[in-house]
Amino acid sequence: MEIEEALEATKLLKPVLYHLKSALDLFADRKSPDYRNSIKESISAVEAICNLIAKDTKTTLGQALKEIEKKMTLHPALKKAFDSLYGYTSNAEGIRHALLDEPTLDFEDAKFMLVSCSGFINYLLAKSSKAGIKF
Repeated sequence: MEIEEALEATKLLKPVLYHLKSALDLFADRKSPDYRNSIKESISAVEAICNLIAKDTKTTLGQALKEIEKKMTLHPALKKAFDSLYGYTSNAEGIRHALLDEPTLDFEDAKFMLVSCSGFINYLLAKSSKAGIKF
């Protein structure tokens, strides 16, 4: 449900929609699922929505979350959680960077990231709407 809601809600937010669709396609490929890149696309979708809210497409997720805090209420623990997930994708098994070892990421890892990131996107869109932020 979170994934479908996020896909629908981001139809006009092309960068976010592109990353979400890519994450889902990579995850759902029955013949050759690519969990590593699905995870990368999931967190990239979060980064894209945060950049749109922060009105800065060249910033990192961490920097964008700091800007978002100035525009709306964002619980510090929630901000830290997504900062940590971004860190996980930067460090774990070369998800966002060069592959260091043979990846051990699997279905559960990719599913968690896709659903969690979709949920966070839905959350940020709802909070943005309440804060009067227009895209």
